[in-house]
Amino acid sequence: MKCLICESYSFNIFCKTCQKKLLKPSFYKRELEKGFFNYCFYSFSEIEEFLTSKYYFHGDRVFNILAKLSFSKFAKNFKYKELIYSIGIDEHTRHEFSQTAILSKHLESKYIKPLYGKCKATNIVKYAGRDLKFRKKNKKKFDIKVSNKSIILVDDLITTGTTILEAKKACEEKNNQVLFSLTLADAKI
Repeated sequence: MKCLICESYSFNIFCKTCQKKLLKPSFYKRELEKGFFNYCFYSFSEIEEFLTSKYYFHGDRVFNILAKLSFSKFAKNFKYKELIYSIGIDEHTRHEFSQTAILSKHLESKYIKPLYGKCKATNIVKYAGRDLKFRKKNKKKFDIKVSNKSIILVDDLITTGTTILEAKKACEEKNNQVLFSLTLADAKI
């Protein structure tokens, strides 16, 4: 196959050279509400075309490589006093795979255990291209299937932060402590 970036022949969807030079993650931090932060690894503009791969058959391969380069590296350096759990926001398989499950899987370590299918929207509304007013009016109404845990919320992209904060609130209503959220990209960077 050909590398999606440089079009050289590669065994992976991104060749090793492009992974090292062009997909090197950075680390960004955004406060969503007082004392609660989202951390991400790329600006949206850096990986926009790859994030939309979630709608295509090769998206799982794209997300696995991006997660390996960022989420896996984060997990190797992360230490905490107790075991915590990563939960993908609105984990579903409408496109034959769940991008949030892939991201969460790459957080698995001595200190982080992924839990799957624990945060699903009951109101299927698409936020892509919608403004903050629309997002606040049309809540996702998350069903949380875990309680009494320390949690990291996981998503592919943060734009306004509405989805993450709604998921955080739903988790807290089940007596969970949400430490922070992790995303691949931030649209405001």
